[in-house]
Amino acid sequence: MGLFQAVAGSIGGTLADQWKDFYTIPDGLPSTAALFAAVPQGSNAGRGSNTHGSSNIITNGSKIVVPEGYGLLLFQDGKITGFAAEAGGYEWRSDDLNSTSIFSGGGLVDSLIKQSWERFKFGGQPGSQQAAFFVSLKELPDNRFGTQSEIYWDDAFLNTQVGAVTRGSYTLKIVDPILFVKNFVPASYLQPGKVFDFTDIDNAAASQLFNEVVGSLAPAFSLYSNDGNKEHRITKLQQDSLGFAKSLSDAVESAYQWKSDRGLAIVKTAIVSIEYDANTRELLKTVQRADALSGARGNSNLQASVAAGMQAAGENGGAAGMMGIGMASGMMGGIGGLQQPVAPAAPAADDPIAKLKKAKEMLDLGLISQADYDAAKAKALGL
Repeated sequence: MGLFQAVAGSIGGTLADQWKDFYTIPDGLPSTAALFAAVPQGSNAGRGSNTHGSSNIITNGSKIVVPEGYGLLLFQDGKITGFAAEAGGYEWRSDDLNSTSIFSGGGLVDSLIKQSWERFKFGGQPGSQQAAFFVSLKELPDNRFGTQSEIYWDDAFLNTQVGAVTRGSYTLKIVDPILFVKNFVPASYLQPGKVFDFTDIDNAAASQLFNEVVGSLAPAFSLYSNDGNKEHRITKLQQDSLGFAKSLSDAVESAYQWKSDRGLAIVKTAIVSIEYDANTRELLKTVQRADALSGARGNSNLQASVAAGMQAAGENGGAAGMMGIGMASGMMGGIGGLQQPVAPAAPAADDPIAKLKKAKEMLDLGLISQADYDAAKAKALGL
């Protein structure tokens, strides 16, 4: 009885596999789905759903529709046998006997008998496994990263080591589907009904990528802030999604060979927050002040500060205050020295009137006594 049941089961499966199916993507897929099996949506010409066909046999003549943004991978006995990267409708054709269909021109006796015999040898199951999988060629969003403690890197512009805690997300793209499937996707996901999703917390392969990205953040920050022309300052990180994405992609490629071994690449990044450590924050404040006081803007700011100081000194300290400002401005090269070098003044002539005026000023400032002034006056006038 067991022998007849197996034969009967194999013949029933053989007949059911003659339906031409219509394969496409399953319903309800998340936007982050990367790899999943094509599913039959029903048979052509009003035949209804083919519910009795073998799940690992695709009948010759079946139609597979590839939507925009997806590629199609074909498998035979676990091996990749074909790939279509363009959207459109495709018809399944295979030389394998298990794919020959009586509804697509295959010989009735030849196909039925040989399939039944092969299935009988394999306990009523097909002796071949065929599968079609869709792979996303779009940017896959919402891949997150974050650090629990500070990471440190050397910054060329600041000329020191800086540290920060950061978190954000990136978009990921499968740039080589064949490498991706052969070298990275676990075999458990190459089954009907399974969906490989990078954002799935239960996906151990995706968790490995998260750890590798976190391990690459410090090298990525270093690559970004130490570019050859020094245009990338760390204060630009949150505004430059493409520039930092390239640095992060280069860092993971250098350490883990994402593109060359796995067919993966980081396309864009979004840094949600970056919190610098106390030393870095203080250093950035110093740099900001230095930037504000550099160039023509710095001259204007300094001139305004000196002018305000002169006004305050004149109001509060009289001539003594003005004299202090004069001494300070002389130490800095004078107010005009902020704009351009000034030629040194010629020494005053040996004029008795000038000497007398100078002595009077010193008397008014309290620098000399009345007796000193009288003596200077008598000398200047030759008395």
